[in-house]
Amino acid sequence: MTSNTKIIIADDHPLFRQALSLMLKSSFVCSHLLEAETIPELEQKLSENADIDLILLDLDIPGAHGFNTLSNIRRQYSDIGVVVISGFEEPEIINKAMSFGAAGFIPKSTPVPAMIKAINDVIQGKLWTPEGVYSSEEEIVEQEDKLASLTPQQHKILFMFADGLLNKQIAYELGLSESTIKSHASTIFLKLGVKSRTQAVILLNERQMANASFTS
Repeated sequence: MTSNTKIIIADDHPLFRQALSLMLKSSFVCSHLLEAETIPELEQKLSENADIDLILLDLDIPGAHGFNTLSNIRRQYSDIGVVVISGFEEPEIINKAMSFGAAGFIPKSTPVPAMIKAINDVIQGKLWTPEGVYSSEEEIVEQEDKLASLTPQQHKILFMFADGLLNKQIAYELGLSESTIKSHASTIFLKLGVKSRTQAVILLNERQMANASFTS
């Protein structure tokens, strides 16, 4: 870890925050630590500190509303790595967090040496999850292959879906009939393996956030 690494610990349990802070200070002597126990406090810390490198985020922190905070942080602060540190350990939750752009997922039951390694790995630009849980590369390749199968016109329509445009608005913008847009939409859903424009947009957003997490 470099000497100017700045980390926010976002967790509402004082004892866990204290233990995590002591662990970081003893393992990474030069790191600069901030703490937040609610989402508004986390947002304030982010607005006041432009040079945050890493957030250690508890999914259960007041105001988080599931994966909303993780999603929002990845969208607004794509350069900041986010490691979820949670009491949850279910593979589906870990996979979901990673699909929303987390750089790592550390269960709170993880032994201290493994936690230190996990945080170090993320600081060095790697992903970290409990061994054997997350197979992101295969999922990313599969979803990127699906997106790559779209024609340029279908890509454009999918991004217009993401912008919230209605079929008739898209038809007007592209100079096509509404029935043609509906036909394109059906083909997009088929190629992506989804049943609605909402699911198609979710898949697009997940890929964009995952790609951001790999390049940040």
